[in-house]
Amino acid sequence: MELYVNREHLLKEIEYPARFKAENLFKSSAIIFVSLLVFLLLFKPFGMYAPEYKINYFFICSLHALCPALIVFIYFSILNFFTQRKQHWTLLEEYSQIGVVLILTGITSFLIRDLIYNNPDNWSFNYLWEEIRNCFIAGIFFYFFLRLVSFYLQSKKGSPFVLQFIPLCVDPPKKEIEATLFINTQVKQDDFSLNIDDLLFVKADGNYIELTSAIDNQIVIELKRISLTQFETQLSGYPHFFRCHRAYLVNMFKVEKVSGNSQGYLLSFHETSEKIPVSRKQLDSFNHCYEQLRQQNVA
Repeated sequence: MELYVNREHLLKEIEYPARFKAENLFKSSAIIFVSLLVFLLLFKPFGMYAPEYKINYFFICSLHALCPALIVFIYFSILNFFTQRKQHWTLLEEYSQIGVVLILTGITSFLIRDLIYNNPDNWSFNYLWEEIRNCFIAGIFFYFFLRLVSFYLQSKKGSPFVLQFIPLCVDPPKKEIEATLFINTQVKQDDFSLNIDDLLFVKADGNYIELTSAIDNQIVIELKRISLTQFETQLSGYPHFFRCHRAYLVNMFKVEKVSGNSQGYLLSFHETSEKIPVSRKQLDSFNHCYEQLRQQNVA
């Protein structure tokens, strides 16, 4: 039977996990330490002969729980310091980094054997292989267990919609609306034409608006004298423009990624690192708008 691997899923760029960010690393390491310590104390997985123990079993468990917690903290601290992981991250890369952490944990567990066991074969290759193998088996189990727990807690806090978001796209033959729109302002000399296909989002600035567009892979920002409400009214014939916040209007076809929960979303775009908020009261409307556009796009 052929093993199926979804390469596109593994290689697609995703947001850098919050658990690995510098501000959350200590908390993540503490969770790893406590989880492992409780597991080791409850199930006593070590099959060593008790008279070989140099220290109390509680301290043995503490050392084995502390090693991976420290390695995760140090390893990802170094990774955060020397690389721009917040900009480039995939599931394949995450699994690779976890694999490195598990190898380091296995090697560390082998190196501390002399502190724990009174065994003349502590430095044998067999024990090195055994420690690395056991770390991989237990480590993979704990990694996915903690991910499931994290997913459950996050889903209780907020909507799982963001996990199902697939960027919308428009097939050129299906487009039935003009790309260029003439915008009327209160002052005739301020009227202007706008290519809506290039427009990413609009931001309110008092009686003015900031238009952010992507033209030939370059971000262009224009300031126009018209209120966001007046501007939105003239876009009523374009259902893919959505008022996601009192100060923002977005082109739904340009949204690349959605993150957040029931307290609000953050919209990301391929062309810029700026994120646009979706207010809490607009979440249901945003979800409904997305579903309608997606169904129209599939039809």
